[in-house]
Amino acid sequence: MSQIHPTAIIEPGAKLGSNVIVEPYVVIKNSVEIHDGCHIKAHSYIDGNTIIGEGTTLWPSVSIGTQTQDKKFAGEKTFVKIGKRCQIREFVTINASCNEGSIVEVGDDCLLMAYCHVAHNCVVGNNVTMANGAMLAGHVVVEDFVTIGGMTPVHQKVRIGKYSMVGGFSRVTQDIPPYTIGAGYVYKLAGLNLIGLRRNGFSMEKRQEIAKAFKYTYRMGFSVAEALEKISLDLHQYDEVKHWVDFCKTSQRGLSGAEEKQTSSDLVKQG
Repeated sequence: MSQIHPTAIIEPGAKLGSNVIVEPYVVIKNSVEIHDGCHIKAHSYIDGNTIIGEGTTLWPSVSIGTQTQDKKFAGEKTFVKIGKRCQIREFVTINASCNEGSIVEVGDDCLLMAYCHVAHNCVVGNNVTMANGAMLAGHVVVEDFVTIGGMTPVHQKVRIGKYSMVGGFSRVTQDIPPYTIGAGYVYKLAGLNLIGLRRNGFSMEKRQEIAKAFKYTYRMGFSVAEALEKISLDLHQYDEVKHWVDFCKTSQRGLSGAEEKQTSSDLVKQG
């Protein structure tokens, strides 16, 4: 059976699964759906078309599903979905989305530490850790197994690739390729997140090919386009290598630390 404190306010349309614990002074609005085994701690506020996945804990004073802070919002129906077994710590804010039918999504097994913020139209993958005070602006995509250090703002429409680690007190304004580690107010890549890759079972062969992809892109003087072409031709096409190429090729904000270099053909044309 669920345990609902008498001071909690749960509006009639809200749906609660079995074995849900709702602590004092929680507010759950009428279009919220909370799945089995969730624990909603004191003073949390859940609004909007929000789904909280099985086994997730919201710690005190969390705010989820409140109206987006985007000034363009015009009353559209939008959604928030939080995955299974997440830990959403104190004072985290996860706003609703903007644009009809759009969704803010946080995957399974995520840890969002105190005071983190997830803005409209963001997608956060599985097994993501955001340390205290990390902040995502609108339309940010964070892929699986990413760690973002504390007090780090991420610019709108930036993508952070899987298994990357972003140091605390950084300023992220461009896309961060997968499997990398870096930090800085002017963000600088230090190399690959080799410890993270080993811990997550990447074979030596895969780590070596990813290292080559990184070297082609960042250390050999190629333009990004030249590097990606050589990676596609020269390296074993593991899924991880293909993901590196796809991620870099589809970057809209540019890759962190990858200054666009002149290709050899450009230099010939300049004579």
